[in-house]
Amino acid sequence: MKYWYFSECAYPYLPPEEEYDSIRVTLPNGYMDPVKAADLWHRYIDEWQAAEGYGLGLMINEHHSTATCANPSAPIIAGILARATTTARILILGNPIANRPDPVRVAEEMALIDVISRGRLECGFVRGVPYEISATNTYPIDMSARFWEAHDLILKAWTTHDGPFSWTGKFFEHRQVNIWPRPYQQPRPPVWVTTTTPSGSAKIAEHGHTLATFLVGKNMARTIFGNYRTRRKEMGLETSVDKLAYCGLVFVADSEEAARKGSQELMWYATANKVKAPFQVPSGYMPPEARLRMLAGDARDPNALKAFSQDELIDQAIMFSGTPDQVYNQIKTFYDYVGGFGNLLIMGQAGFLGHKQTVRSMQLFSESVAPRLDILHPGIPQRLSA
Repeated sequence: MKYWYFSECAYPYLPPEEEYDSIRVTLPNGYMDPVKAADLWHRYIDEWQAAEGYGLGLMINEHHSTATCANPSAPIIAGILARATTTARILILGNPIANRPDPVRVAEEMALIDVISRGRLECGFVRGVPYEISATNTYPIDMSARFWEAHDLILKAWTTHDGPFSWTGKFFEHRQVNIWPRPYQQPRPPVWVTTTTPSGSAKIAEHGHTLATFLVGKNMARTIFGNYRTRRKEMGLETSVDKLAYCGLVFVADSEEAARKGSQELMWYATANKVKAPFQVPSGYMPPEARLRMLAGDARDPNALKAFSQDELIDQAIMFSGTPDQVYNQIKTFYDYVGGFGNLLIMGQAGFLGHKQTVRSMQLFSESVAPRLDILHPGIPQRLSA
């Protein structure tokens, strides 16, 4: 299995929750102290560098108009890490290309990061969360079609080397597409795509990209991975486990008591997610069948995590927490239940979880959990160096 350290780089110094109506979209940025923000950012970059030292890959994302993730530009942080690290693979997961107005710019940014890192980029594309429809002034209907057109344009920009081409699509129109530099990796960087619903699996499988799913729990993860495998089988192709990735909250400690305390801090990501109803599921964002499943309780409600206890999060494989032995057993049980996967995305910091706790957790994971998980796939390189 391959392991990727991930932080949403939160800004947790907020007033009591009752003093604001939503942590996303409408929370005034006057609550942010730029001095504290600078300290946090230097700390977060230090933690990615520490993760490289423990043989972990580095995962970055972006969000907008929220304190839950104070990174509005994954390419900027990836560019910093491309120069501040030397061996770790750098995974952007990802670029919200259904919300970005210019896919060619995304192609250029990713190619530059790939060059600076000397070919260590793993490029992830995401549709974008529903909360950001309003903040980006995006039309929620046809976002999937917009996403895949942007995807096709980016891949063509990466792989066309004989001069400019023009693009006229339903959503984008470009002339003289001719990106400089072109990617370091040939023909292009590896591509990842995220989904949190079973319906999203087939298209990702058809392209052969790595599928990643986030905090969906054991039952939904098994269905999503199963749909990917089924579509690949229909195409007459096998599914390598390294094409499947799961993101969970992960905290490892020297004792059960320390683990419970640290995990409670990590749960800030879920408990702080207070969002006004109009921003939660904008009309047209979800396909009708997915919306009906959610209303019937058969699909993941994006706001449900807020009500979960720590034990419920662990039972549902949304969180892996405890001593090294406990975390290994939790991940192995989940692995067997979903039929295997090759990438674990470790959301290892949130809220007020301190630097020492965060680094100690990744150290214990790397030294005492990962070696036992490695034997699940002895043929896959475990240390994510270029």
